[in-house]
Amino acid sequence: MTLRAIILYGPPASGKDTITAALSRIDGRFTYLRKLKVGGGRSVGYQHVSLEQLDELRGEGRLAVETHRYGNVYAVDQADVTAMLTARATPVVHMGNIPDVRALSASDPETWFRVRLHVPREVCEQRSRQRGDLDTPERLRAWDETFADLRNHDDGHTFHICIETHLIDAKEAAQTIVTALKITNDH
Repeated sequence: MTLRAIILYGPPASGKDTITAALSRIDGRFTYLRKLKVGGGRSVGYQHVSLEQLDELRGEGRLAVETHRYGNVYAVDQADVTAMLTARATPVVHMGNIPDVRALSASDPETWFRVRLHVPREVCEQRSRQRGDLDTPERLRAWDETFADLRNHDDGHTFHICIETHLIDAKEAAQTIVTALKITNDH
C-alpha cells in the first residue's frame, strides 16, 4: 500500500489552507485539490460548476464524494484526483465531516492518508477575527458541528494522525504530515 493523497479534516481556522501551502513549500508535488462547488459564498479554492454540470458528472459516476452544506453542493471529481496522481502530484483535499472522509477514502482505500487538524473553539474564534472573517459566528457553528461530527462518527480509526494546530506552526505541522506519510508508506 502506498498512500499518495492527503485528506485534511478539521473545523474552520484549523489551518487547512496554511498547512496545504506549507506542504507545497516542502515539496511542490503537494497540490491543493479544488472541490467542485454549486452555489454562492466563498469562491476562492473551488471550481464553480452549474447544477447541470454536476448532474452530468454524477451520471458519469465521476463524483467520489458529494456534500450538501450551507445551501451549497460540494463534490470531488474522481477524474481530477486521477489526473493529479497520474501527473505524480500529491492531491491535498479539505474535508469537513467524517462521512465524507470515509466516502472519499472508500473510493480508493490505498490512496488517502487521513489527517485530523484540531484547534480549540476559542482559538478558532480568535483566528477568524484576526483574519477579518465577516462570518465568525457561522464558523463557530461549523466548529460545533465538527465537534459533534467527531463525537458521533469517529471510531478512533478514522485518521492516521491528529495535529493540534494551536500548539505548533504550519511548517512543523506540514513536516509532521510528510514524516508520518513516509513512515506509513515504509511499513
